[in-house]
Parts: sequence; C-alpha cells; structure tokens
Amino acid sequence: MREIDAAKITDEVARLCMEANFDLGKDVEDAIRDSLKREESTVGKEILNQLLENARIAREERLPICQDTGLAVIFIEMGQEVHIKGGTLEEAVNEGVRRGYTEGYLRKSVLGDPLKRVNTGDNTPAVIHLRLVAGEDFRMWVAPKGGGSENMSKTTMLKPADGVEGVKNFVVESVRVASANPCPPTIVGVGIGGSFEQCALNAKKALLRKVGTRNPDPFYADLEEEILALVNETGVGPQGLGGRVTSLDVFIEAAPCHIASLPVAVNMNCHAARHKYVEL
Repeated sequence: MREIDAAKITDEVARLCMEANFDLGKDVEDAIRDSLKREESTVGKEILNQLLENARIAREERLPICQDTGLAVIFIEMGQEVHIKGGTLEEAVNEGVRRGYTEGYLRKSVLGDPLKRVNTGDNTPAVIHLRLVAGEDFRMWVAPKGGGSENMSKTTMLKPADGVEGVKNFVVESVRVASANPCPPTIVGVGIGGSFEQCALNAKKALLRKVGTRNPDPFYADLEEEILALVNETGVGPQGLGGRVTSLDVFIEAAPCHIASLPVAVNMNCHAARHKYVEL
C-alpha cells in the first residue's frame, strides 16, 4: 500500500492551476506558429501573431493567458493500492484550487448555485473525475475550462443509420455555429459512443491530448484528420474573423454503446487550451 499525503496533492493542484493559466503548452504554441504558414488571411495572420505575443507575455510576467481563468476540472487516475492520508482526496483538490486561484490572483468564476448566482469567492468546488486503476500510480490533469468555449458544447443522440457521415456533419456544424464564441483557433474534442453522459465526458477528456497526436486506432486517426480538414474549410478562421485556421486539431475518444444508440458530443478548447499534468 502506497501512501500519499493530502497536502502534497493540494500543493500540486495549486501549482498546476497557476501554470495552466500562465503557461501555454508548447504543443499548442508550436501549432499556432505552424498555422501561420497555412493562414492566408492578413487579419488571421495578425491574430495568430498576437496570440503568440500574448502567450509570451503571460509566461514571462506570470499573468493569465485569458481573463477567464476557468472552472477547475480535474482528471485523476489513482491506483487501487494508493491511500490518501491527512485528509480526503476531494478536500485536498479543492484546497489546492482555493490556494492556486488566490495566490495566483486568478479570476474566481464559480457560483455556488446555478440559479441563485452567488460567487463562492475562491473558485471552488472543482469538478473532479476520478478513475481507479491497478497499482500504485497517481496521475492528475488540471484543466481549467473557460465559459466561452464550454458554452459551445453540443451533445446529440444520432440514429445508428446516420453513421460516420452523421458524426462528421454534426461536428463540423457545431464548429460552424459556434463561430467566434469559443475564441478560435480551437481544439475540438469529440466523444462518440458510450451513453449520453459518457460521450460528453469523453469529449472533454479528449482535450487532454497533445496537439498533433492521433488516436491509436487508424480508423479514428484518419477520421480526426478528415474532420479537421472539414472544420478548417468552414472559413470561421482565427477569432471568427475569417481564414483557413479555425481549429488546430480534432481529437476523438470512442466507447462501446447500445445497438440502438449513436451518441456524439463536441467539447472545444479555446486557443488558451489550459491543461497541465503531474504524476505523484
């Protein structure tokens, strides 16, 4: 049995909340830089250069990439042989979010109730997705999610007969309708299969991948590239002002489903694409 101190988890969550908001991932920054070679719009090129400059300033001055510093979404894979001592996992994570958002002077965006609309004042509680796995590993992804991109999420229950074409049409139309709202260039997460709620979770989980990686299944790898090309043909472009670079990548996570169902979900990351990873 391996023991992990709750205080260690708190420290890491606090650190990653700040790093996710200050440091644009190298994969995303490289993708934006590479996209300058493909973008033909003068305005689009200028926007992409501004995003790179914004990322530099944020990293060097320890300032948020975007004023919307997000709802803290935490993915955890914890081995069954791990014991958390000195507190519960949930308490440790929320204390880390509280500290990270306070010490980092990050905007607190969480309401304690969706209709009463009173801010909790410290960006808690976090949304925690825990998966138990074999062994003694503890892996954690901190992925603050902004409201602009999150509000453009879509879930549908397609008919099985809609097939691959139905999936492609739904994803591309979701991006087209979203237009400037998710602050493109986006990264598009797609969940296919599972149940109503599982496909949505898989769409968000897909966003944890590095730009440029492909699904290990060649069928879905090809589909990711095909949908990415179709998305970039919409003409939405950087910040929705037109151009060839609407999205930097498309990631698909598929799951087994019922014979009568074909659930599909789309979840987008804005150009900030905040997520950081640690193993304890």
